[in-house]
Amino acid sequence: MNVAEVVRAALAEDVGPGDVTADALFSPGVAARAEIRLKEAGVVCGLDAVEEVFAQLDQSVRFERLAAEGERIDAVPAAIARLEGPARALLTGERTALNLLGRLCGVATLTRSFVDAVEGTGAVILDTRKTTPGLRALEKEAVRCGGGRNHRLGLHDAILVKDNHLALLGGIDGAVERLRAARPDLPVEIEADTLDQVREALAAGAERILLDNMPPAGLAEAVRLAAGRATLEASGGVSLQTVREIAETGVDFISAGALTHSARALDVSMEVLP
Repeated sequence: MNVAEVVRAALAEDVGPGDVTADALFSPGVAARAEIRLKEAGVVCGLDAVEEVFAQLDQSVRFERLAAEGERIDAVPAAIARLEGPARALLTGERTALNLLGRLCGVATLTRSFVDAVEGTGAVILDTRKTTPGLRALEKEAVRCGGGRNHRLGLHDAILVKDNHLALLGGIDGAVERLRAARPDLPVEIEADTLDQVREALAAGAERILLDNMPPAGLAEAVRLAAGRATLEASGGVSLQTVREIAETGVDFISAGALTHSARALDVSMEVLP
């Protein structure tokens, strides 16, 4: 789902057949000006969505960006966009625009904290599929704004053999060959809960191994066992308190569902200007 589709669905949910308050109080000819403000320090993300909200409500709304996507702002409150156009459109779109903006700024800001925490280690911070239904494309863009990298957009664009796949298969043996036969264009990633599974995945020729909920000592040993034969991704229970220690084990990637499922929305507002 792209930005326009997300916004269309959000407006349908919030506005429905019309804004009874704004429509009753203001005639179509009444104009207004407003600022979108970031009220706490963080990373800006979501201005594309904000602009789309007002464009869908009224094409005559003028939208001026005062900050760039991915920009870190510490001196707050700060104006990050200005609007000018019909008062009805500005007032009707306010909540939908702010809901999207606050959410996406929150994801980008939390991601930047994770990225900063592993600086200098060489580890790359990845997101997961633990996203808000319907908002995945926007939340993954917010991860990129925060300096992280997208792992996979969905089940359709990358192979990842999880523990439940392996439980049904009875083990790793044969899985890599079957996957390569079906999709030779995609690298094979296998989830491993133990070092024995790491050895099995390496023997099977997996290009990437997801190390699930392993302690730092186990991660370091997996790095030693792989010796560059496969890239390694640490996952499970990753937090800001633990991510640096995980990165220092030498893994290539660290995936954190918290980037999207636990990000707190930043405080943003729209203020009408005189």
